Amino acid sequence: MEGMSVNHSFEDLVAEGAAVPTEGWDFSWFEGRASEQRPSWGYAAQAAERLAGAGAVLDIQTGGGEVLDFALGRAEPARPVLAAATEGWPANVAKATALLRPRGVVVVAAPDDAPLPFADETFDLVLSRHPVRPYWKEIARVLRPGGTYFAQHVGPASVFELVEHFLGPLPEEVRRGRDPERERADAEAAGLEVAGLRAERLRMEFRDIAAVVHFLRKVVWMVPGFTVAAYEPQLRALHDRIEREGPFVAHSTRHLFDVRKPGR
Repeated sequence: MEGMSVNHSFEDLVAEGAAVPTEGWDFSWFEGRASEQRPSWGYAAQAAERLAGAGAVLDIQTGGGEVLDFALGRAEPARPVLAAATEGWPANVAKATALLRPRGVVVVAAPDDAPLPFADETFDLVLSRHPVRPYWKEIARVLRPGGTYFAQHVGPASVFELVEHFLGPLPEEVRRGRDPERERADAEAAGLEVAGLRAERLRMEFRDIAAVVHFLRKVVWMVPGFTVAAYEPQLRALHDRIEREGPFVAHSTRHLFDVRKPGR
């Protein structure tokens, strides 16, 4: 499907990318239009293995609940007695509730930057896939002694080839944000022990401008305030480049945390 954009005008492709719903973390619409290499560790499958041995689990910033739903499905018939998830975006709260309620998961609307709405030492497993940023003190507070935080985080300068096409060169401090070693130090400062930390840089391809538009509408922190009207010149230039040279290549960064709260 790499030649998809040949028979579609810039205006048609932009309109298509702008019309696709953005709720949840289902990326199936991108098939044939964009691709992203997956980390070698298989986060969702590993999360399922951990769920099978957990009594009480919390998934932070669950999105539309798709990853937790997959992991719970893989973990059955062994599954937690208590399962909860938080999400800050109202559209995703509704989607996650509809998906996860049949599995017995309580979905709680909670802002991403607010304290977790749970009592101290409630969970023996806390999960998160791509949190905006980890609130280590809150994670430590809700974990039981001996409990685990297992999560896949977005790393530094992720997809910055695309971001800087729209925003121009970014300061070095911004490029070094989400540094895994800095996050390790923050976790340890909160009293947690980092049992494992792995990082990978992964290839992404955008094969038409519709995929770029939908991606930037869906992953809103990449280019804050993105709209087609505000960035029409950059979109048109990127469309012309894809038509001329083929897929636009960028790289995502991911790291996997396996963190423990010391037992008493």
